[in-house]
Amino acid sequence: MLNVLWSGMILSGILWAAVHGRLDQVTQGALASAKEAVSLCITMLGVMSLWTGILEIGRGAGLIERLSRTMRPVLRFLFPHLSPDSEAARQISINFIANILGLGWAATPAGLKAMEELKKEAEGSGHGGFAGDPVTATTDMCTFLILNISSLQLIPVNMIAYRSQYGSPSPAAITGPCLAATAASTIAAIIFCKIMGRKK
Repeated sequence: MLNVLWSGMILSGILWAAVHGRLDQVTQGALASAKEAVSLCITMLGVMSLWTGILEIGRGAGLIERLSRTMRPVLRFLFPHLSPDSEAARQISINFIANILGLGWAATPAGLKAMEELKKEAEGSGHGGFAGDPVTATTDMCTFLILNISSLQLIPVNMIAYRSQYGSPSPAAITGPCLAATAASTIAAIIFCKIMGRKK
């Protein structure tokens, strides 16, 4: 559906420019946008490499493991049926820590591993039915997905990089509003998950 929408918008834009004799402006705009896209990708690659490297240093120094242990009370509250010593809990902790630091790129692999571990636990508890049957999403899986989408962030690295790239005089000014918005979305997500969990 998105392919149809994007194709329609592109074709309608080209046709509109052709009717009004502005195809040269469309061509110039496309070339300028392509140049900006490459420049932005290089900027984001540098930011990603920096913060992912910091995360790996923290992992190697044992900081991530310590933060994971610190998060155990939070995990017990959010995932009461999940063992805090399980691999799933560890990957969920890494995912949350990376998201809080604004490292969405580093959070994704941990999130996928966490969902795989939750799926294994669901299969072990019989949620998948017979062998080969699809696993029914458990409460823990739904809770993790919703919290991962709400994504509390202390440092919005992506937005700061975008604002810096486009010449903002104060790129980090977005930090406060972003923290407030993501905190509100995370609180709403927790309340929703708890309400739906009780209904189930």
